[in-house]
Amino acid sequence: MSRIGKLPVHLPAGVTVTFENGLLTVKGAKGTLTQQVVGDIDIRVEGAEAHVIKKVDTKELEAKHGLYRALLHNMVVGVTQGYSKSLKVNGVGWKVAKQGNKVVLNVGFSHPVEFPEPAGVQLSCPSANEIVVAGIDKTLVGQTAANIRGIRVPEPYHGYGIAYSDEVIERKEGKTGGKGKK
Repeated sequence: MSRIGKLPVHLPAGVTVTFENGLLTVKGAKGTLTQQVVGDIDIRVEGAEAHVIKKVDTKELEAKHGLYRALLHNMVVGVTQGYSKSLKVNGVGWKVAKQGNKVVLNVGFSHPVEFPEPAGVQLSCPSANEIVVAGIDKTLVGQTAANIRGIRVPEPYHGYGIAYSDEVIERKEGKTGGKGKK
């Protein structure tokens, strides 16, 4: 029995959950999210709680039981509070700026890199070396932040690159040898 799948999902006021023909829909104050559910899984709403119920006991369905409960919980949190990830840019002369619906990054290349804002995600630059990715879909926010980080992954010697604001970059020592010893 999945420990995660057994837990009910609390539904705050203003959130509606519908499940019809394998399509899970969650509506809230910030928007609407949908998720396709495959397998013998049923989602029932009872009062202010939603329960994910598996119809058969198989190993594959056991894994999906916990997965769909976690996805439902993430959808409920997304339509009520939303998700955000913060990135910091570290490098000499490196900066970022929002221009229209894209972010322009000057991160040590010979040219500025333009990153367009995907649908369902808001990008903002509160300072010249910070990017905030926000939205209601947790996977889309996380993937967009990872794509931006992938433009210039932090290097371990000087720490230059684009990193998550809470990420710790393990630093390496440089060369310690002198001119040659005789």
